[in-house]
Amino acid sequence: MEPPGLYKLYWSGVFNKYSGVVMLFKTFTKFSFMKSEAISSMSYISQIRLPKDFTNKIIRTIIVPLVAFFMFLGLWGGAASQIETSLGQVPGPGQVWQQTVTLYGEHVAERIKEGQFYERQEIRNAKKLEKNPDAVVKIRPYTGKSTFIDQIFTSLFTVMTGFIIASLIAIPIGIVSGLSSTVHRAINPIIQIFKPVSPLAWLPIVTMIVSAVYVSNDPMFSKSFLNSAITVTLCCMWPTIINTAIGVSSIDKDLINVSRVLRLSWATNIFKIVIPSSVPMIFAGLRLSLSIGWMVLIAAEMLAQNPGLGKFVWDEFQNGSSNSLARIMVAVFAIGIIGFMLDRTMLMLQRKVSWDRNAIIR
Repeated sequence: MEPPGLYKLYWSGVFNKYSGVVMLFKTFTKFSFMKSEAISSMSYISQIRLPKDFTNKIIRTIIVPLVAFFMFLGLWGGAASQIETSLGQVPGPGQVWQQTVTLYGEHVAERIKEGQFYERQEIRNAKKLEKNPDAVVKIRPYTGKSTFIDQIFTSLFTVMTGFIIASLIAIPIGIVSGLSSTVHRAINPIIQIFKPVSPLAWLPIVTMIVSAVYVSNDPMFSKSFLNSAITVTLCCMWPTIINTAIGVSSIDKDLINVSRVLRLSWATNIFKIVIPSSVPMIFAGLRLSLSIGWMVLIAAEMLAQNPGLGKFVWDEFQNGSSNSLARIMVAVFAIGIIGFMLDRTMLMLQRKVSWDRNAIIR
């Protein structure tokens, strides 16, 4: 009988000889399986079809506006190159974008200077207190020039101040006018007379009244700011009054009868029945008022010389440099984009407070 060690040695040699073939076979089998899985997955993905409504929505909301926008840029660039003014050629999209970057760079540089200004004061005050702990230190405000970005925020603050004041006045008047036909007949002629008055007519009157009434050695607000905000208020309150009155007068009579049957108090009737039912028309008026207020503000800032986009446009027009037209067009686009964003914000707010979730709001 042969010793068992010979069999073990024999079979280990066979295994070592063919182990490479076995590993190659396993690897090939595994790769073939992965390839077949990948092919089947790709074929499955290729069979997936996006819903038709989703595809149409993407085309309508993204593709079509982008195509229209690029067509507008092409027409603008082609027309601008053919027009010469006293300040040079009308700037195209490239020059306007370049000035946009420049204005933002000026804003960043100004903020750096402001930070260095306050840092120097803190160092000076620290040294002063080190010598005399009882010394009185003061931080002086930075009085550098307002940048384009600063003036955007100034205009937003001004228009929102005027708009909020106008809304607080217009909504109650509109509710009372919608509930009472007598009140409506009384105030309707006044509304129709003052509604078309231009801000250019209101501004001199407002300026004289503010100068006569607002007298203070340490005023909280500048007179130019008050002139612009009050002019915005006077020009943008009328659409809210009219639309609120229409919304209140159009409330379903069944709701009014329910209020009478339940003997709701006047305040409960207003807040539970009248206002919720009139929300769509109230917000339609508010959106119109905000758009008018934003448009009016630019003219008011030009004449009142209140810091803001209107003053920026006027200063660039008076400057008359080779870049003035491009910088004015940057302001024009900023005014339009901000106006669009304000309208979308009001639309989102309307959707939040509207009781009818199925209503189409746009």
